[in-house]
Amino acid sequence: MTSRARTDITFCRIRPAHQVTEAAAGTRRAEGTTSLELPCSDEESVAACLAGGLLPVSVGAADEGVASWVVPPDESLDLSDRGVAGWRLTVVHTDSRSEVIDALARTGAAFLRTGRSRVVEAADICCLPTIEARPSVFADSVAEAVAAVDEGARDLLLRDWDTERIGELREALGGRLVERVAVPGGITVDEARDSLAGDLFKVYLDLVDGGGYARPRYTWAPGKPASPPLNPRRLSAAWQDALWTDGAWPGMAQASPEVRAILDRSIEGTPPTVPETATLLSARGDDVDAIAAVADVLRRERVGETVTYVVNRNINYTNVCYFRCGFCAFSKGPRSLNLRGDPYLMSIEEVVSRTTEAAARGATEVCLQGGIHPAFTGRFYVDVLSSIKEAAPEMHVHGFTPLEVWQGAETLGMPVRAFLEMLKEAGLGTLPGTAAEILDDRIRKHLCPDKIRTSQWAEVMLIAHELGLRSTSTIMFGHIDDPLAWANHLEVIREIQRRTGGFTELVPLPFVHMGAPIYLRGRARPGPTWDEVVLVHAVARLALDGLVPNIQASWVKLGMDGAARLLSAGCNDLGGTLMNETISRAAGASHGQEVDAAELEATIETAGRIPARRNTLYQAMEGRVRPCI
Repeated sequence: MTSRARTDITFCRIRPAHQVTEAAAGTRRAEGTTSLELPCSDEESVAACLAGGLLPVSVGAADEGVASWVVPPDESLDLSDRGVAGWRLTVVHTDSRSEVIDALARTGAAFLRTGRSRVVEAADICCLPTIEARPSVFADSVAEAVAAVDEGARDLLLRDWDTERIGELREALGGRLVERVAVPGGITVDEARDSLAGDLFKVYLDLVDGGGYARPRYTWAPGKPASPPLNPRRLSAAWQDALWTDGAWPGMAQASPEVRAILDRSIEGTPPTVPETATLLSARGDDVDAIAAVADVLRRERVGETVTYVVNRNINYTNVCYFRCGFCAFSKGPRSLNLRGDPYLMSIEEVVSRTTEAAARGATEVCLQGGIHPAFTGRFYVDVLSSIKEAAPEMHVHGFTPLEVWQGAETLGMPVRAFLEMLKEAGLGTLPGTAAEILDDRIRKHLCPDKIRTSQWAEVMLIAHELGLRSTSTIMFGHIDDPLAWANHLEVIREIQRRTGGFTELVPLPFVHMGAPIYLRGRARPGPTWDEVVLVHAVARLALDGLVPNIQASWVKLGMDGAARLLSAGCNDLGGTLMNETISRAAGASHGQEVDAAELEATIETAGRIPARRNTLYQAMEGRVRPCI
């Protein structure tokens, strides 16, 4: 478990309940509640609570099946002896100070539940060495909450508070407010997976962001038709009250000292370390805007006001795959035949036909990606390339992920280097940086357990770059990952780029959850929040400064308005026209399968920037492109 600075004040929107129905729980969730406290946590009430999307909390009883417990010291010790993690425990502040201290020290409980008249004493106990519990108290008004914080409370329990009153409290506390659910923030998905079973884990994931804190209540997610929660005067959408949504970012002075120090060093040319990158990626509220502002400054200094795009076509030649990636709704392998869409495999003639059609419409690139068909060997990839180059010799072929390269080399019984040399000879121009997902094996072993590991992905890229084949890089985020995993991923990209200089860009790809098997099984979050989208793009600009000059915003995942907004957060590229992109659509994305160059240029100009058409290697292209038909 990781924790935020103890100066932050956490709060939980929680209500007491007795017998619970699914309808009542659903109503409470719609009102903003995340957790219900049950004095008698019977199976029916717990099930109804979960069905309504809320986390059940047991009060005064050691019943099973709940997210957390609020119990006296002796019962907390019993639960701890039964293997319950301390982050799931709240100890009730009883009259025996020694018993309370003993329970907190032995269980590692997250909170000490106290009354308004005893906050000072509770704070004194929680300040003892090695005790990490936060004094936690109910508050019924802004004035009462502020008084409790002044006396040492570090966690507030809010009943019947609407969004606007919470906004008033945030302002009264100087912005030091972070929402949690029934358990403290900072819990990793690994810890939650090990402790929360079945529907309990699913509901928890639906309620939290990558840092384990409560998600904002908007319905937007990557790939959904709804517009992102955009504010023309600030990038963070952390809060929904009018004080936030109608206001402007107050400026760098509101950034936290820790974040401000990292940003100051970044402006001076010192990129963040891995721990500092994780700190930036964990930012909230005003810090998000500060990070985006500095990313925008670095973008302007490094690449100017030009925003580029490429006229290309994606050719997804098969959706049959024998790998079992939990995030993928595109593949139709033997274990996923229940997903929508029929299995298909294009002939090489069809791939060539789509390539020549793209060339006729002005495309300079075809991007070849697909599933790993069980009948494929590396010969298929070579034959596709040779056939394309014979029919359209000027077309740049951007194709075959490190996974496809690794599998192709294995099936032909040759080293990766020899196979890459064969692909290059056949006409391969560059490699897409996909199949990366998250380059952190802690995450990969659950997200894509049978896929190549980080070192294998890096091996392919290093060799490709050494052979003169450049590539893109990607990061697919917002599922079972966290800020530390994102920071580790960016460090892998930095390490490779320092050695080879072969990456042309980084493309952050927000997880589209709606059709993803891992989400449908209740084992992943519903994509990143908007603030996480902003942070991954902006922090990538800071972390890769001086190494990778181009950061792309994906209109396929975010829609055109979302991608355009990221042009103020360090991005300088909007990707390609695509012509028949299908992978994101299979996952449930509602955004179009293609756009024409005119629409991309209009979006860029509306954002106040200068559009420029490029090729795959970021070389400027002259002339207009025929509109898509």
